[in-house]
Amino acid sequence: MTARSLRLSRLRRLTPGRGDGAAGRPRRRAATPKVVALGGGQGLSASLAALRRITGDLTAVVTVADDGGSSGRLREELGVLPPGDLRKALAALCGDDEWGQTWARVIQHRFQSRGDLHEHAVGNLLIVALWEQLGDPVQALDLVGRLLGAQGRVLPMSAVPLELQALVKGHDPARPEDVDTVRGQATVALTPGEVLSVQVVPSDPPAVPEAVAAVLDADWVVLGPGSWFSSVIPHLLVPELLDALVDTKARRVLSLNLAPQPGETEGFSPQRHLEVLARHAPKLALDVVLADEAAVPDRESLADAAKRFGAAVELAPVARRDGSPKHDPELLAAAYDRIFRMHGRIGPWR
Repeated sequence: MTARSLRLSRLRRLTPGRGDGAAGRPRRRAATPKVVALGGGQGLSASLAALRRITGDLTAVVTVADDGGSSGRLREELGVLPPGDLRKALAALCGDDEWGQTWARVIQHRFQSRGDLHEHAVGNLLIVALWEQLGDPVQALDLVGRLLGAQGRVLPMSAVPLELQALVKGHDPARPEDVDTVRGQATVALTPGEVLSVQVVPSDPPAVPEAVAAVLDADWVVLGPGSWFSSVIPHLLVPELLDALVDTKARRVLSLNLAPQPGETEGFSPQRHLEVLARHAPKLALDVVLADEAAVPDRESLADAAKRFGAAVELAPVARRDGSPKHDPELLAAAYDRIFRMHGRIGPWR
């Protein structure tokens, strides 16, 4: 048995059984499904803003490969995990009351100056300060969540900051047929070339144990939407986390983007997103693929791609009505709720 298998085995023993409580009594489940959402950036924020409306038991597992902007500067200067995507997830979990919305605005606020504070986000500085005070990233994020009144928990996917590397065809427009290794999430996200594959450095990063335990104990796991190569697929490159996603008894839903992302997935069809996902995680199974009905020109091809994962396709109107390629929290919440009820195992939240 490998060291990774041993660690995962210990986590399974530490995770409460799905139906076993103390002294073998059935464990009472929450009145709503236990949901874990994985991703990063605006895509994960959209999913969390929807999911907090339908479940009281929500955990976000967030990518830690960002190397741009305020996060990149703090990461380089202090050697910490990039806090930006973690901050965005916490803001998305803030309630709609005055307290929640005030704190969401505060932690998202960026300083504008001619000095070193320019473009630093308040939430990034708060998170890093608590990391230094407490010496425990998870404990610090839990404390920030309590301060904000966040309606869920936020966890980093790995305990160390990661570097994203991609093989890109045509990264240099002057050499459109050449394949180059492109380093850094910010660079990968903006490449004018075709991203063929991604990997992380280190190649076998340690997963945060609480993130693995949450996936193993979930009723539903939601992957996406978000930047495909820089926010969604990186979760599949953390071996212990991928093992948990493959082995969990939870149902798994993949939420597709509303439109291809300029640079990273330019020209991608919905089904190509699935094909790329399968190349990076061939053992991963899915139960449902969720897509906006107006963003799927070829429904049959998407259904065929989903079948390779063992998944059904659910089409629903989830985009904002103003025509922008952004998810509407209420519509996305309604789509998730319908999926959980139609495809989920019978549970107390019914």
